[in-house]
Amino acid sequence: MLNVPVKNIMQTESALLLPPATSVVDAAVQMAARHVGAVMVVEQGELLGIFTERDLMCRVVAKGLDPKEIQIADVMTRHPRTVASEKSYGHALIIMQENHFRHLPVVDDGKLMGIISARNAMDPDLEEFVAETNRRVAMRE
Repeated sequence: MLNVPVKNIMQTESALLLPPATSVVDAAVQMAARHVGAVMVVEQGELLGIFTERDLMCRVVAKGLDPKEIQIADVMTRHPRTVASEKSYGHALIIMQENHFRHLPVVDDGKLMGIISARNAMDPDLEEFVAETNRRVAMRE
């Protein structure tokens, strides 16, 4: 599975795309309804940022902001890291693991294609990946 291209695994139809002026509470309601942990913030087809459950927790709730009054553009991660659809899923997992991401937008030639999530990994493959990464780090030390 780790050698499979991202394009074969990425979510397209279930990916949630919202405009930057969406309120945090509206985004959270849509995320809950769609059972997704991230929103790709787009305007005129351009990826501006990503808004995740972690952003909701750390940038809104923990700071005591009113989710009805705050727009996702104010608390999203701007210019998120992305991965090309031709890259391997293992490559995407390395980016996610090294940067502590659970979601990674898929972009080809500036065009948003979908999103890859840690949830896409089957538990045994993810455990194998983490174990192998830890083994390699330990060998370097």
